Amino acid sequence: MTTRKDIEQVLWNACDSFRGKIDSSRYKDYILSMLFVKYLSDVSNERREGYIKQYDGDIRRVERAMSRERFAMDTQSTFDFLYANRNDAEIGQRINVALNHIEEHNSGKLRNVFRAIDFNSQVDFGEPKEKNATLRNLLEDFNALDLRPSQLGSADIIGDAYEYMIAMFASDAGKKGGEFFTPSQVSELVASLVQPRENDRIYDPTCGSGGLLLKAYKKVTGGKAAIYGQEKNQQTWALCTMNMFLHSVDDARIWQGDTLSNPQNIENDALMKFQVVVANPPFSLDKWDSGFLSEAEADSKGKKKMAAELDSYHRFDWGVPPASKGDYAFVLHMLSSLDVENGRMAVVLPHGVLFRGASEGKIRRQLVEMNLLDAVIGLPANLFYGTGIPACILVFKKNRPRRDVLFIDASGDGNFEKGKNQNILRDCDIDRIVSTYETRETVDKYSHVVSFDEIKENDFNLNIPRYVDTFEEEELVDIDEVKKNVTDIEAELAQVQAQMAKYLDELGL
Repeated sequence: MTTRKDIEQVLWNACDSFRGKIDSSRYKDYILSMLFVKYLSDVSNERREGYIKQYDGDIRRVERAMSRERFAMDTQSTFDFLYANRNDAEIGQRINVALNHIEEHNSGKLRNVFRAIDFNSQVDFGEPKEKNATLRNLLEDFNALDLRPSQLGSADIIGDAYEYMIAMFASDAGKKGGEFFTPSQVSELVASLVQPRENDRIYDPTCGSGGLLLKAYKKVTGGKAAIYGQEKNQQTWALCTMNMFLHSVDDARIWQGDTLSNPQNIENDALMKFQVVVANPPFSLDKWDSGFLSEAEADSKGKKKMAAELDSYHRFDWGVPPASKGDYAFVLHMLSSLDVENGRMAVVLPHGVLFRGASEGKIRRQLVEMNLLDAVIGLPANLFYGTGIPACILVFKKNRPRRDVLFIDASGDGNFEKGKNQNILRDCDIDRIVSTYETRETVDKYSHVVSFDEIKENDFNLNIPRYVDTFEEEELVDIDEVKKNVTDIEAELAQVQAQMAKYLDELGL
């Protein structure tokens, strides 16, 4: 049997072919694409062998049965064919052709998924001799892996191993890693807060490699939910599409493009509505409005500026966020895409959104006044790849029956596990946050339910320490005890000095 550990070990060994030559944020695409091809090949081979046995070698019936499978592969697309030709001088081009064939034969599910990947790239692989040696090693590493379904202990193993490798690459890539991966524990927390249900439409407008969407999807019994997402980066979009496929979410709709200037969640010329929205958008994205400015008029100094009327979907009617910080631009897009009757939304953001002024302060005030904000949750620092700053989760709900807001401060010691390079939310930490959110319980130095009037009195500043007092009183100092300790120490010191003087006298010094 092939275990998840076996897969992870082969994948990690395969990375040795690239380390020191290509940045991990780039070679991850080659490793994960080859894993994808190997899995498709092994599944296809086993299905074909089963049909040959079932139909006593009747090839026509075998081919008819194979045409009804989840995906199709021709001979020259298989891993076995590529491995047999691993010493070919044009092996890079052969792999590219195989990937192109896989796209063509499965255009409904995998169109353009390999478009940004070039196994014949001289930029990444160098001269032909060096490139061929690297690709030969890669194929030999993967040849040792048996991914036939009958050899996998669980249907989730391949998908879980794929996500594990994305996480490892994100860790290795540092700041770039945060662009395509949200730590699993944070994703689990966000997914738990929105409580996905059967028949919900679940949406992530900045979905990265899709981990957060999959966490939310797995909360729904029997997988009876529709998955939607959008990702700007072409290579990350491809990772997400493959990730969905490996987790058997064949009907996920993952769009590629800039969510803010070119949203793809359009239905009847309006933004689609979703019962659940989850996201970890890029923190304080600079120049988020650049996609709108071609339509803007220049001022007297020749500078173009974003205005609410430039957006045909009226997402910024409550205010236009500053060009240097796109946090509220994503929030307003998500709220505009939230189901009016039963919409739930949780988004990871930097703490600055809680208290920054100007247009952000105006937007924040309206979100509270419109009774959309349900909870503010402070997270520990250093949870995310590439940034040590603490973050928060804002939970929003449409059609709320109450006016108060729950504040939770989960950033203190004891609420997470300290790691060498990165802090970790444990299961018990996640359970405590979710339980407190669901019961809306006030817990000393941890959580507090705050009335609308109190938030208004604070001029709609949502900074967590204003509402959750985590101050620890220092123990009172007993002056008499301190005096006694000083006296005892002085007496001890006098004895030592007298003994030292005696020894010096004996030595004639």
